[in-house]
Amino acid sequence: MNEIDFIKERIKFGKHVLKLRRTIKSVEYENRLMSQQELADRSDYINKKTIGQIERGEVNVQFETLLALAQVLNISLKELLDY
Repeated sequence: MNEIDFIKERIKFGKHVLKLRRTIKSVEYENRLMSQQELADRSDYINKKTIGQIERGEVNVQFETLLALAQVLNISLKELLDY
């Protein structure tokens, strides 16, 4: 069986989340993309620090956080995990 490089997978997932966030226009600032802070503000569950850690691949994301991210990004959990 092949070994999984968990660090590499966290980094790939984080880049995917960053890419998804950067596809959403900011409602706070015209002609800008959504910031980490704005994403955090739209969620009752995730803070800016956690979003940064996810995007940098520094944390092992909990299931509840995945659900909250998908909801805030307005995508399905399947789409979020399709990195």
